[in-house]
Amino acid sequence: MMVVVGVWIAGAAGAVSRYLISGWVHQFVRVDFPSGTLAVNLAGSLGLGLIAGSDPFESTLVVLAVGFLGGFTTFSTLMIETIRLGLNSPLTLLNLTATVVGGLALAAVGYTLTS
Repeated sequence: MMVVVGVWIAGAAGAVSRYLISGWVHQFVRVDFPSGTLAVNLAGSLGLGLIAGSDPFESTLVVLAVGFLGGFTTFSTLMIETIRLGLNSPLTLLNLTATVVGGLALAAVGYTLTS
């Protein structure tokens, strides 16, 4: 039961962190591109890679992976922001490619560093 409560609290912290960091990145970069969402999703991929490369069944790591990173990263926002870029826009392809390829690469780096 304590792990469930931990996931709940960590999920809330991850969601608030995503909101704050995504907004800060978007204001700092100041481009018409979902840079904040890209930043948190790439950071989350690295974080999950680091966790997965260590011991993913330890309760503290489960709370961080499922709770914090689950609340921190966002697939649904990625999809909506990609649609808003315009399905025929080159920025759409850039956004999806950067997220998928960059996320995979950073997850692999994190996994390799801790395994």
